[in-house]
Amino acid sequence: MSSPRTRRRWAAAVALSAALLASGVTGTTAQAEPARVSDVSAAAVVFSDTFDGPAGAAVDSSKWQIETGDNVNNHERQYYTAGNNNAALDGQGHLVITARKENPANYQCWYGTCQYTSARLNTSGKFTAQYGHVEARMKIPRGQGMWPAFWMLGTPVNWPDSGEIDIMENVGFEPSTVHGTIHGPGYSGSGGIGAGYTLPGGQAFADAFHTFAVDWAPDRITWSVDGNVYQTRTPADLGGRQWVFNKPFFLILNLAVGGYWPGDPDGSTVFPQQLLVDHVSVTTGDTSIGGVIRGLAGKCVDVAGANTANGTPVQLYDCNGTAAQRWTVGSDGTIRALGKCLDVASGGTADGTPVQLWDCNGTAAQRWVVTAARDIVNPQADKCLDVTGNNSANGTRLQIWTCAGTANQKWTVG
Repeated sequence: MSSPRTRRRWAAAVALSAALLASGVTGTTAQAEPARVSDVSAAAVVFSDTFDGPAGAAVDSSKWQIETGDNVNNHERQYYTAGNNNAALDGQGHLVITARKENPANYQCWYGTCQYTSARLNTSGKFTAQYGHVEARMKIPRGQGMWPAFWMLGTPVNWPDSGEIDIMENVGFEPSTVHGTIHGPGYSGSGGIGAGYTLPGGQAFADAFHTFAVDWAPDRITWSVDGNVYQTRTPADLGGRQWVFNKPFFLILNLAVGGYWPGDPDGSTVFPQQLLVDHVSVTTGDTSIGGVIRGLAGKCVDVAGANTANGTPVQLYDCNGTAAQRWTVGSDGTIRALGKCLDVASGGTADGTPVQLWDCNGTAAQRWVVTAARDIVNPQADKCLDVTGNNSANGTRLQIWTCAGTANQKWTVG
């Protein structure tokens, strides 16, 4: 997991780059600044919230609105409250959505006096997305009856005809599994189309932060957890029913309690329960479906042998269109192929440290910045992705090296 300091540096680079773009500063002008300022991936971030602020503060009202009331349709047990009793910053760069067991008399639910309070936030009227890389890094609660979710609704809302994209849902009785689903006309509710992703080895999602994302393109939505793709949906999956996902959607974060799907809390569920959100972002400029990275002699960045084992060398090779050469540049700073991340071996910072494929783990060894000058920089080492020995032969290993502006350090992404 990356440190708060590393994450804040990345967020600052995103904000500065976006500011330069908004003010009309061109890529050429920005190159006069340090390389990381001109990050072309960051310039495409159209929505970002890293939840910085003092403990107890409310969320940024220019980005989020807080819904109130209950949810009759799902027979949930919570009342969503206004203010910051159930949704507030923690002073450590997180939004905390808290579900509490309480039943104030003025909170009336579909079945009578509510038993729980919680919060639901959305960006309706403030921000909508249409395509791109949409992600949130979160640590979910645990316990029977808990139902955290990160999702989107189509506009204008006329559910289910307007569509719903569930980026992440978890029900407490499945601590190791999350679900991604689409809903639309004729495939809503329990008929939604999706799949689940289960952590290996019996790990629980509540034990650590994880990144939940969709890469959304016209007629294609792909779900991933921590960079690991687990399903893709296209109109072909709908059996002739209408695809309603080529229009703007707004974002939603909520923590529900009870309902048809998760069931009610029981004596094993300890309150309060919390959903911690580290960041939310939407990036429209990612090579989200997967594209090549070309370098010296027009050759491609390649995973040796298309091998997904940790430690597999990353090399230069003739471009051949295989999955071993399709890379996704993420708004979280990762560069991913075959469900894993481009990684500096052992987190090294010395010239000549090789790069490899490795499980995505959020460390600084897997953070990269693609600059307008066509460098690919690892900020921790402050060094560039480099072709060893300026050798264009197939199979030449890639490494990091002090940025020198040479041909073996120049890359074209996508």
